[in-house]
Amino acid sequence: MRVVYLLLLLVFAAAPAHALDGGTLKVGSKRFTESYILGEIVKQSAAPYVQTEHRQGLGNTAIVLAALQAGSIDVYAEYMGTIASEILKHDKPIDLEQMRRELAVLGLGVAVPLGFNNTYALAMRGDEQTIASLGQLAQHPALKFGLSHEFIGRVDGWPGLAARYGLPQRPRGLDHGIAYEALAQRQVDVIDIYSTDAKIRQYGLRVLADTQQYFPRYDAMLLYRLDVPQRFPAAWQALQGLQGRISEGDMIAMNAAVEIDGKSFAGVAREWLASGTQANKPAARSNLLDKIIGDDLWTLTRQHLTLVLLSVALACLIGIPLGVLAAFSAPLRQTVLAFVGVLQTVPSLALLAILIPVLGMIGTVPALVALFVYALLPIVRNTCTGILQVPQGLRMAALALGLNRRDRLLHVDLPLALPVMLAGVKTAAVMSVGTATIAAFIGAGGYGERITIGLALNDNDMLLAGAIPAAVLALLTQGLFELVERWAVAGRQR
Repeated sequence: MRVVYLLLLLVFAAAPAHALDGGTLKVGSKRFTESYILGEIVKQSAAPYVQTEHRQGLGNTAIVLAALQAGSIDVYAEYMGTIASEILKHDKPIDLEQMRRELAVLGLGVAVPLGFNNTYALAMRGDEQTIASLGQLAQHPALKFGLSHEFIGRVDGWPGLAARYGLPQRPRGLDHGIAYEALAQRQVDVIDIYSTDAKIRQYGLRVLADTQQYFPRYDAMLLYRLDVPQRFPAAWQALQGLQGRISEGDMIAMNAAVEIDGKSFAGVAREWLASGTQANKPAARSNLLDKIIGDDLWTLTRQHLTLVLLSVALACLIGIPLGVLAAFSAPLRQTVLAFVGVLQTVPSLALLAILIPVLGMIGTVPALVALFVYALLPIVRNTCTGILQVPQGLRMAALALGLNRRDRLLHVDLPLALPVMLAGVKTAAVMSVGTATIAAFIGAGGYGERITIGLALNDNDMLLAGAIPAAVLALLTQGLFELVERWAVAGRQR
């Protein structure tokens, strides 16, 4: 039991201290360019008055909302249309006062209209001259739609749009960050866009007219926990100064500065706050090597190693006894192996989304639980297999020498099964290095943080800057276990 307590203490020690720190204003953002930038603007506006942290790229609305309600973040920029349809589940627009009353029941508030409307729209390539409005799409059933996964599932997204305009097409789910390139390469014919996307002009797209005014207004505002003004009065007063300051042109320019000119989210926000405008001078683009060995490499490596080591340690703590149980209890064997096998099939993002409301937090702890679940199967299976492969004659000899079952397990079964067990732990550790990249979707950091940014910006170098260190760490992990396995085999032969 002392080992269990020690590991639990390590888990919570690995969780960022600010997760339990009421003195830190935690700003969230979703996984697209504009949300990253707005998160930085909010963070930097409050920074002179309170300690701040930007927990960026937390996925879709459901994940960010769960983080807000759980207190893992305090505030983030959201859109009125999204609040009405996705959070409050209305099928029609509602006014601001009704929105505030209904949010108050959830312990949330909405304030500080930032000054621009970023509505949804559908777009096609500029060389497509025969279609100008959404209604005309119904006359072309062969068109290929590539829509973001969130838009496909939203109440105010594809289901309602298809019903309103009678659209017969079946859309393909596509990450928003790569949709423009897919459209340019003619892999799809129609994509969903945000009206402040910088790439609309860059790619020369034709935005289709919403003649039936299906899409509501999506005015950007701050969605926050109701206790924020009391906990951070000076910072909250500073955030009031953002009201009405960001025009649609400003937001398009800031998006362009990141996506086209290659500037950082923090740099763009800092420049806008300093001048109120966005300079058009492109930043010097970093090459792949610069991005790999960037200033955040050590921090991301430490976060990634923490996730892998603790999750595999917890999996060994639980998985080895389960494997022993399965080996010595034939009636339970299939049940145990089937149970851990089913856990392995749960989609990773779905598991993370479920764990956030269950655990009441985002970040390290739910990520560790998810990685622990995926590491169980190879450890349990190899422990069971290794013990079953111990010759029965050796077991009988051990009993004849007076060893009880416990001593036989410790001095005969487990030492002889050790090489097979180590192979299972090695598999779990290498798998965890790769799977840990999903932790960035819920604010747990690691190399996946670079990958999520690369997806948002369609930046292949940034994707590789996250993928290459993860691959190197996986190879190093495998090499280390190979050495341990050789040592175990050599010890067994002696």
